[in-house]
Amino acid sequence: KDKNSVLGDAIEYLKQLQERKARLEEQVAKRTVESVKFVKKTTQFYAQDDQTSSYDENFDTQSKNPFPDIEARVSNKDVLIRIHCETNKGCISNIINEVEKLHLSVLNSNALPFGQATLYITIVAQMEDEFSMTLRDLVKTLREGLLSFM
Repeated sequence: KDKNSVLGDAIEYLKQLQERKARLEEQVAKRTVESVKFVKKTTQFYAQDDQTSSYDENFDTQSKNPFPDIEARVSNKDVLIRIHCETNKGCISNIINEVEKLHLSVLNSNALPFGQATLYITIVAQMEDEFSMTLRDLVKTLREGLLSFM
């Protein structure tokens, strides 16, 4: 090939890459992810052996118990809920029932014990047609529902 045809092919290839980049940026712009976490103030201090410890001041002043700690994320109709709570008998089934009351279909759930008294629970759900809450309201309502049986 001569230099002109190589240069022409290179220019054509760069145009294709620019078009592909524009399409990908457009797709990323359409995808929105929203996240809300029930926030607590945490103060950390370090022991002499460099182990980290912490204590929490609860966001909800009516309760001295910092649990449940709830985080929720939304992408399109998918909802990811992470809950850190105390271990109670029937805790997981009660949490799933509370989630389903909010017009979310639970697709997957996972519970991981941490220590003797707490659980980390992850729930993946999908919004049903009746779902009409903001993410902040979802977290607040879920927390209130969980506090009723904990």
